[in-house]
This record gives sequence, structure tokens and C-alpha cells, in this order.
Amino acid sequence: MEQASDIVVASRAALAQLAALAVQYSFSIVGALLLLFVGWIASGMLSRWAFRGLSRIHGIDVTLAHFFSNVIRYAVLVLVFVMVLGQFGVQTASILAALGAIGLAIGLALQGTLQNIAAGIMLLVLRPFRVGEYIDTGNINGIVQDIGLFATELKTYDGLYRLAPNSLLWNVPVTNYSRLATRMHDFKVGIAYEDDIDKALAIMLDIVRKDDRVLDTPEPSAFVMDLGDNSVVLALRYWANSSVWWMTSRDITKAVKEAFDSQGITIPYPQVTYHAPPGDSGPPALLQMSDEPDSART
Repeated sequence: MEQASDIVVASRAALAQLAALAVQYSFSIVGALLLLFVGWIASGMLSRWAFRGLSRIHGIDVTLAHFFSNVIRYAVLVLVFVMVLGQFGVQTASILAALGAIGLAIGLALQGTLQNIAAGIMLLVLRPFRVGEYIDTGNINGIVQDIGLFATELKTYDGLYRLAPNSLLWNVPVTNYSRLATRMHDFKVGIAYEDDIDKALAIMLDIVRKDDRVLDTPEPSAFVMDLGDNSVVLALRYWANSSVWWMTSRDITKAVKEAFDSQGITIPYPQVTYHAPPGDSGPPALLQMSDEPDSART
């Protein structure tokens, strides 16, 4: 009987303690639930407002707007979680210190990935290239298909898919062949020293002036570039729209070759001229290579 009475007394004491704890923490639980509810709604609203505001800024990419809006949302949620723990008497200072240590460890572990993210943000903000433009960094070239936070997708001229980490595109000089509306073609060709230079220059200028794709301003020009060992080097400079530059330059090169052939202008091969002194019969004969043994040669 005494044991039963002790059990009853202990049970009543436990229930009384639980009731006291329930009353003590009821306000904390209600406050925590309210904080979670309000924080969830506030984080979503702030994220949407941030996305709309960033989208209105000229030069901010949609990917970048999504990234910053998500960062704001999760930052608010982390702050709300810390505040909820504070409702139950948890020391938030130690939690913040732990979160900082965890963030530092993650940053060190993902150093390369974070470097790509930082480079991606800079590429999306400064826009050295856009989707659809042809770029060349020396090691990476192609038409930009997509610019992400981690990597950039490109399509090479021969139809291959290439994925380049953003850090490789940000830390090197980038040549953008599509950014500017017009582009110059510097075409060089050599003619024989015996040919008429003025005639050859007139032929080259006549070809580009008849091509509608060649711009009148700046005006095309043709001139003597250099006096080479085997030829007189002529240069032809003209401007065309970047969208048609490639085909225009190829067509002009072909047209110049065909016009020189029809007008008797020679494009010489590399050669050596031998001047024989008086009484010399000519240059020494070239040795002929043979598979025969030395004893069989005469």
C-alpha cells in the first residue's frame, strides 16, 4: 500500500510539473509559431520584391536576380530560426558562432565553386559577352549558349558542345567578335615585282566597291604594305557588318584571286633567283635521292 501511495504521489508531482512547464512555455511555443509563420511569409515577400526590383535594373540578368532574391529569402529564414530558438532560452550567440564556423568550413571546402560563382556574378553584371555572341579567350572559343552562375555553355564553330567554368572566362582577356556592329578586314596578297602595282590596286578597290556588303564609310583603301623577298605585298582594308563579315571576307579573297588571274597579275610562289657570273653554265645540279646502294651509282 505504501508503494502504491508513493507512485500516486510521484505521478501527481510529475503531472503538476508538466502542467507548470506547459504554462511556462505555452507563450514561447505560441510566439515561436507566430515567428515561423510571419518569417515564412516575410521571406517570400522580400524575395519577390527583391526579384522585381533587380529585374527593373538595366544590365541585371534574370539568373542574377533569382540568385540574390533566394539569398535574401534564406537569410531571413535563418534569422527567424535563430529568433525561435531564443524564445526557448537557447543562447543564440553560440549558435551564430557555430553557423559562422560552419560557413567558413563550407567556404574553404567549396573554394573553387565559390570562385566560379563570384566570376559568374561579375560576368552577368559587366556582360563582356552575351548569349549568341562569338568569343575567343585563346583556349576557349565558341558561340555563347547560356551564362550560369557556375559555368558558361558554348557551341564551337564545328558544332561541339563546350562547358567552361566561369573562373576561366573571367580571369583572361576575352575577344568578342560579335559585340560591335562593324568590323574591318585587313587582306594582304603578294604580286610579282614585274607586275603593274597600280593596276593591281585598282582591281582590288574595284572589287570591294562593287560588293554591297562592303561599307562606304570608312572608305576602303588599298596600298603597298611591304617589299618582300619574292613579292610586293599589297594590302586591302575595308569594313563590313559583323553579321556578314565572315562570308564577305571569303568572297573578296576569292574574287581578288580570280581577277588577278584574268588580268595577268601574278601571285608568285616562294622562289630563289640565281644570277650566273660570266662563263658559268648555271647552278650546280641538285643531287637526286635514290634507294640504290652507293656501289650501284655511277
